[in-house]
Amino acid sequence: MNYEQGDADELKTKFWKAFADSPFCFLERKAQPEGAVVMTAQLDKDADSEIWFFTTKDNHLAQMGPAIVTYAGKDNQIFARVEGTLTEETSRERLDKQWSKIVEAWFPGGKDDPNLIMLRMDLAKAEIWNSDLGLINNAKMLLGKDVREEAAENHVETAI
Repeated sequence: MNYEQGDADELKTKFWKAFADSPFCFLERKAQPEGAVVMTAQLDKDADSEIWFFTTKDNHLAQMGPAIVTYAGKDNQIFARVEGTLTEETSRERLDKQWSKIVEAWFPGGKDDPNLIMLRMDLAKAEIWNSDLGLINNAKMLLGKDVREEAAENHVETAI
């Protein structure tokens, strides 16, 4: 989409805050878009260009490569489509850092399960929408008034 865009830094900050609050998303490999599955992203507050996922080696996501995350915030105010590349994360330190009781619930074989794989998604670009147009613009919409300009200020295509 090519139209006026909002403040990229502000929208990226809102996106990361919303994603940290609700890290659930659809993850798909570009080579297999019909294989999109709900995943829990493993985030690191000090990493703004990588996210991690746990899965099994026999899952189609383990084939890695170009991928897309589709995100809808739990309050339906932030939406994003993020492109990047999935690779195997081989750092045991990273695995230990991201491991939790919640992850363990899905992988009862533990961190050393031979079928466990940790994927890192190196993020490239994102399209982010903030649907919270505020009270005045929501009232304008209810009256059928044009809010396209205001909406454009709440959208951005950016490197992430």
